Amino acid sequence: MNMKILLKICLHIILLLWFEQVLHDVSAGTNPTSASDANLMFEILLGGVELDQDNNIILLDKELASMRPGRAFLSQINDNIPRSVSAMMQMVTTFEGPRERPLTQDQFEKLVLSMVYSAHRTWHQDEGEEQENWGGVLLQLANITVHELRGGYLFSYD
Repeated sequence: MNMKILLKICLHIILLLWFEQVLHDVSAGTNPTSASDANLMFEILLGGVELDQDNNIILLDKELASMRPGRAFLSQINDNIPRSVSAMMQMVTTFEGPRERPLTQDQFEKLVLSMVYSAHRTWHQDEGEEQENWGGVLLQLANITVHELRGGYLFSYD
């Protein structure tokens, strides 16, 4: 299957899972900031993001980038997310390992932001091995996310 098609499928899964979790949290009243977080993510996606020459994410909406929530998002994604395929694979291995407890909120946010970063890197790579590598990382991160939310994996790598 073409990598662009796989990427589109994976992005739809990510958005579906993320919106499902936000709606669940809001309806349960467990996280009252989820609605504002959802609005912020929508604004970020609508405004667009790019990678600079150092592989840092930058927001194209300069107003959002200058506001506290935008700066917090940029800080979190640029300071806490691995930037190479090998570093992402180490994180995947850590998250895939046996755990007695679900991921913490910080770990889950890191997982989701890593998917966003991996999707962006996959989308903007030229066809070839590098795009395949980032696409593979993206699928594994999506698989871990589904397991975390639903208790089962989308894909089996056995």
